[in-house]
Amino acid sequence: MITAEHRLLLVHAHPDDETIGSGATMAHYAATGAHVTLVTCTLGEEGEILVDDHAHRAADRDDSLGEHRAIELAHAMAALGVTDHRLLGHAGKYRDSGMMGLPDNEDPVAFWQADLLAASADLVAVIREVRPQVLVTYDDFGGYGHPDHIQAHRVAMYASLLAAAPSFRPDLGAGWDIAKIYWTAFPKSFVREGIAALRAMGEDTGFAAMDPDDIPFACDDVIITTVIDAQGESDKKMAAMRAHATQISVEDGFFALSNKLGSRAIGVEFYRLVRGETAGELDELGRETDLFAGI
Repeated sequence: MITAEHRLLLVHAHPDDETIGSGATMAHYAATGAHVTLVTCTLGEEGEILVDDHAHRAADRDDSLGEHRAIELAHAMAALGVTDHRLLGHAGKYRDSGMMGLPDNEDPVAFWQADLLAASADLVAVIREVRPQVLVTYDDFGGYGHPDHIQAHRVAMYASLLAAAPSFRPDLGAGWDIAKIYWTAFPKSFVREGIAALRAMGEDTGFAAMDPDDIPFACDDVIITTVIDAQGESDKKMAAMRAHATQISVEDGFFALSNKLGSRAIGVEFYRLVRGETAGELDELGRETDLFAGI
């Protein structure tokens, strides 16, 4: 039985990443009584803006997208039922680095340029306060190679080690060892199934035209250790996606899967366990079905 004694910490790079990769999981555990904490590393100031009314917020114009995305994030968390969401350090401390290879990567305040120890210390303070048993973040490629995702992975993994070392910054609280760490994942079979379904509906461009083997965030099924079936929270995740209106259109591309294929596409999320042991009830493929299993 999940209770308030179960504590889940998620570390994501930008507002909307949390909803795309783990929104149903967050809603599921929040609804079942666990304490869910989200740490977002940047405000996503360099994001592409999909809404014309907010085009003026772009980095090369008013540069006010970050403050608006903070509002979108708050609305998304309300939709998911998550009450504990924070920015790493403080709002604006680490700036969106833009896509790999762009001049934005060289900005001294870009997250990609952040001192790893200093940024990790900011997260250690949260870990020692919240004392989560479970941590969720990205793999070492950041899912698809975005510098902020890679840096979020580095910070989360390093902070998890530092937080457990009593000698590290006792001013940040008593040491805490996280029992289980997961990386988000999108199995190729699931992506392939979605593409086939879109093509059957007559879609033949954009995401529907892609080869799953060429999609950078799609991983081999064999590395998936854990699946969270939270289809009952699909409406909450969809509402959270719509809250991130400047960044997500649920009518197009990859997100059309969620809109056109129903609750399974949006409510089932996958993970790779990289610290701890699989436990509890397993599905027919031998995968965990609860992040807190064994705790």
